[in-house]
Amino acid sequence: MKKPIVLVVMDGIGKGKGDRGDAVKLAHTPTLDMLLNSCPHTFLKAHGTAVGLPSDADMGNSEVGHNALGCGQIYSQGAKLVDECIKSGDLYKSQVWQDIVSNSVSHDSALHFIGLLSDGNVHSNYNHLKALIIKAKESGVKRVRIHVLLDGRDVPPTSATGYVDDLEKLLAELNGDGFDAQIASGGGRMKVTMDRYQANWDMVRLGWETHVLGEGRQFSSANEAIRTYRDELNVIDQDLPPFVIAKDGRPVGTINDGDSVVLFNFRGDRAIEISMAFEDADFNKFDRKRVPNVIYAGMLEYDGDLKIPKRYLVSPPNIRNTLSELLIEHGIKQYAVSETQKYGHMTYFWNGNRLQKFSENLEVFHEVPSDKVPFDERPWMKSAEITDKVIEAINSGEYGFIRCNYPNGDMVGHTGNLDATILAVGAVDLGISRILNAVKERDALLIITADHGNADDMIEIGKSGEVQVKTAHSLNPVPFIIYDRTTEYKIKSGNFGLANVAPTIARLLGLDVPKVWEESMI
Repeated sequence: MKKPIVLVVMDGIGKGKGDRGDAVKLAHTPTLDMLLNSCPHTFLKAHGTAVGLPSDADMGNSEVGHNALGCGQIYSQGAKLVDECIKSGDLYKSQVWQDIVSNSVSHDSALHFIGLLSDGNVHSNYNHLKALIIKAKESGVKRVRIHVLLDGRDVPPTSATGYVDDLEKLLAELNGDGFDAQIASGGGRMKVTMDRYQANWDMVRLGWETHVLGEGRQFSSANEAIRTYRDELNVIDQDLPPFVIAKDGRPVGTINDGDSVVLFNFRGDRAIEISMAFEDADFNKFDRKRVPNVIYAGMLEYDGDLKIPKRYLVSPPNIRNTLSELLIEHGIKQYAVSETQKYGHMTYFWNGNRLQKFSENLEVFHEVPSDKVPFDERPWMKSAEITDKVIEAINSGEYGFIRCNYPNGDMVGHTGNLDATILAVGAVDLGISRILNAVKERDALLIITADHGNADDMIEIGKSGEVQVKTAHSLNPVPFIIYDRTTEYKIKSGNFGLANVAPTIARLLGLDVPKVWEESMI
């Protein structure tokens, strides 16, 4: 092994156009500016086909980004994986789908779909939902209820009514001849159901009470709920409170004994907790009040080690030959750190969707607990604490490879607060400046990159020409910078993506690049 390597992932910090919505350009970033002006660097593709998504119109995300960074390969992911299984019909041939349909038909019970109603292709694609509803009717299911989580994060911030209108149109076309499909409940993704990393179980509790029990404020339709909340609270889709659709004062779609439930999200992090609530016999995170006996399935297996959920419609990519495995094979000790919001990305997703370590002796993971406050209220998040841990790891001399993730650019960028995001990017730069000093003192090598863009593109022009906030990820490339105090490196010319990072790290450590990987950039 050559000198130790420190990898910094600046989550959500890409290369923007330098316009008034580019918080990266607007931020005070003297360290990044210096490194870009003086060090070997390039910009990497972090979206679309480069990370296994269906097309280059699909924005990247933290999960597929860290998969690619950690394994040096491109696997069919998320939307693309589900697309392939739906188009081939393999999904409908699966035993899980057949059990769901058989249960609904034989018991004359409802089939419920829960998930994010958008085509952002990050957590879900509502075209998958529509395909499942159509197939359910063809298969003899008589009652379908949909519990819609509203996005406004991976798609325009107030686009929910368009998705609801489109879904309602499909349901109107399908209903009749004994088939009855309706929207039953919903709410904003950052208010109900879709918590991750067990940061806020109250979100999941609200989702349970809304979807399962039918408790909460009642409306005659999802659009009425959306319009009412917007008028009252002036919030975007992701922050809309929960709602229940009711007729004559009674919820139209509680989840009851004998029903079937499908969570149609394909991304794992925000699907695990609601799956636990449905499946865990010893669940104790909140009082579920009533636990219906249902057949529950996810679109994918969200956690392969903990087997969550027990049933799933599409098998996940079987990611092998990761960078972690290569380093362990050569006895190189690793350290990974982030705060709660991105801790799983530095561990679970980095290691190919595995929760457990490959080696207890050669892998050390550290989680810094995230604050439970809106991210734009503390845009620095836990950057100082993450930096402290990285510097400790460098100074210990124990590790050949150290990696960290600063979530600030992504998590604060998602709030749509430009001023706060400018501060967030500045906080990341300050952290990097401290790491750089430690790298210089220990003669280590520093690599800086990102998993996708976000903070670099926060304003867009609406259909009517109006300027509006953009809370979704960007399609922009991300930086890749190498700093070494004593050695000069030349980055090859080429169209590189995130999957080229692991091979480059291997080369920098003096290791042979596995044949199944993408090529090294040096």
